[in-house]
Amino acid sequence: MNRALIVSCVLLLAGATNLRAAEPASPGNATPIEWPEFRGPGGQGHSSAVDLPLTWTESENIAWKVELPGLGWSSPVIAGDRVWLTSGEVEPTVLRLLCFERQSGAMIHNLVMARPEKTERVHPKNSIASPTPILEDDRVYVHFGPYHTSCVSIAGDVLWEKRLPHHQQYGPSSSPVLFRDLLIVPCLGDDIRYLVALDKRTGEQRWKLDFEGRNSEATPLIIESAAGPQLISNLADRIVAFDPESGRELWWVRNTNFAQIPRPVFGHGLVYVCGGYFDPEVWAIRPDGEGDVTDSHIAWHMDDSAPLNPSPILVGDELYCVSDNGIASCLDAKTGRRHWRERLEGDFSASPVFAAGRIYFLNETGTTYVVKPGPDFELLATNELSGQTLASLAVAGNAIFLRTDAHLYRIEDRQ
Repeated sequence: MNRALIVSCVLLLAGATNLRAAEPASPGNATPIEWPEFRGPGGQGHSSAVDLPLTWTESENIAWKVELPGLGWSSPVIAGDRVWLTSGEVEPTVLRLLCFERQSGAMIHNLVMARPEKTERVHPKNSIASPTPILEDDRVYVHFGPYHTSCVSIAGDVLWEKRLPHHQQYGPSSSPVLFRDLLIVPCLGDDIRYLVALDKRTGEQRWKLDFEGRNSEATPLIIESAAGPQLISNLADRIVAFDPESGRELWWVRNTNFAQIPRPVFGHGLVYVCGGYFDPEVWAIRPDGEGDVTDSHIAWHMDDSAPLNPSPILVGDELYCVSDNGIASCLDAKTGRRHWRERLEGDFSASPVFAAGRIYFLNETGTTYVVKPGPDFELLATNELSGQTLASLAVAGNAIFLRTDAHLYRIEDRQ
């Protein structure tokens, strides 16, 4: 039996009482969807897996390693026996949706989704295939920023497609979210900024909201509050909660930063929002207000060692963050009081994952630090692979799926 089993069960139960992000819809067929979107079920980086490897190298605990065409920083998403991710090539530009057989790593699909005649430059840490796909039932929803958005069947048939014009200064970034029969897509460029809700069955527009302000790169989170569902979106100048059904603004907090990137998390009756160039902050906000709640609903705020790129993670009573330069922090989720702050070597962009009673922090050069959750810092393992690593980890069954700039790994205990 994995030695983290008992710890994992206790922590998962504790987390389940505190996390209230809206769960993805149950699939309409028998295929289990274990990692359906960016940051997994509910979008907060949690997995119920208990039998995961603690250590690995290029030659230890690697079930398979496959080469990827092109470059992309979308995270893998996993349903049944299939692993999906996107990739892009330039000169000429080709946008691809890739699918691999989960057990063997054999390629099932290499679908060309679009061939844009022109693409804008991207940030050195970005790609033209960075938004993560979403799985639901027998559908894959794919987004490449302003270049292409579509719905594809798991058989590889394109069911609908469209373009959502806007210009992103740093390249495609934000991932879309699903809510009931809507696909909600952030298009928060440096020229125009809007959120659009598409009918997930047809791609037809259901609502659209335009915004003033500056560019943002964050992926929204849908939560279930006491008053009903809310779409939490970081719009750079404001952190806003919307009614996801209609797009109506519910409450907002004024902000002064731009280029927000981390995805929010939710628990203990608080929304936690991080990020902002060039002075990142962490906000804990009570989501039960109306209108401008800047002066009334901020439970606590921190601007020390906050992340620019990695999303935070909430486990039990603690909120964990890692700054881009590797300063990991454990905070009391209810008060913001710091329990510990430790340096992890390297730079960080990927968001951490909680699974098997552990937190996995992946840096940009293939090193994963495995940390025991709790108010006292304990480093359990340091694991190194080759390649650049900007995409967040995915977890399914007893395996971790890790993407580098050139390969996709399935990591599992081989002993």
